[in-house]
Amino acid sequence: MTTNPIAIRNIYVMLAYAFRSISSKENSWVDTESFEHLHDLFAEILIRGVGAQVKRGLNHDYLQRSDALSTVRGRIDITRTIATRSPLRGKLVCDFDEYELDTPHNRALKSVIVLFIRNGQVAPSRRDALRRLLPYLDAVKLVAPHSIRWEKLTYHRANASYRLLLGVCELIVRGLLPTQTSGDTKLSSWISDEQMSRLYERFLLEYYSFHHPDLSPKAPRVAWDIDRDNSLGFEQLPAMYTDVTLRKGARTLIIDAKYYSQSMQVSHWGKTTVRSAHLYQILTYVKNKDVNQDGSVSGLLLYARTEAAQLPDLDVSIQGNRIGAKTLDLNQPWSHLVKRLEALVGWLEN
Repeated sequence: MTTNPIAIRNIYVMLAYAFRSISSKENSWVDTESFEHLHDLFAEILIRGVGAQVKRGLNHDYLQRSDALSTVRGRIDITRTIATRSPLRGKLVCDFDEYELDTPHNRALKSVIVLFIRNGQVAPSRRDALRRLLPYLDAVKLVAPHSIRWEKLTYHRANASYRLLLGVCELIVRGLLPTQTSGDTKLSSWISDEQMSRLYERFLLEYYSFHHPDLSPKAPRVAWDIDRDNSLGFEQLPAMYTDVTLRKGARTLIIDAKYYSQSMQVSHWGKTTVRSAHLYQILTYVKNKDVNQDGSVSGLLLYARTEAAQLPDLDVSIQGNRIGAKTLDLNQPWSHLVKRLEALVGWLEN
């Protein structure tokens, strides 16, 4: 069961960074609104986001159609025209593109708005506001939420404003509907840490991408530092993918984001330590990345803070490389989180 308390406003900020909407001037409302439930936050994002989208124009797209028409439109499908004997009815089968509102993106929006109205623990005023959005989507087909293929939804300049909206929609459908206490929230026991872990990883990467593009934030693969000419079966080695890698000059910092209910382990003798597997993992990444063996690569395990009595606070040098384990308290004010995240950039100075 997850025990990571997260302030509701910080959930919004994480979403905004993760879905690349943090620069929007429309996001300032979150500081003035009051949210009893995380459901209300998600509802407000949809209300404001879809409302703004209606004003600027809902996304339309060219969708491929094929139909028997009395006049030529697009390209005539000769084979199907003959096979269906359409000329006898004075028609031709044509393949054409039609500029329509009934796009996969709008279908996802409509289905999740309806789902949230029916099942979300949303305040009555926000539920009514969601209902008032539906007439703008009358031309959009209502589909089953679980049939939406989120990975197939692509984004470009014309529909970039949908990124955060549909990110929230995906979380709603996948079950990110938590129980909560006033002012903060805890994910319910049937939500896996894996879902929240992905959001946490993506948030960290996008935070540094937005504020520190000069550090070339990426999530690259680390190659094994092996002698291939004298190795057998090296293709069987597992891939090593980082969560966040920052670079400044000759120095590199590898950050591995960890969202676990238990960030520490207790030995048979009662000693509390950093989890062995996590420490071995970050050390392996660092040693293989530091091909010159000059200590220019550092590694940090960054845990989301839990309610455990003892939390990771490690900063050591192992064989010349700086290795650490720290926590990020997602229930603190946003200004506190910024200070913590900015302090990590200092690892590239030492």
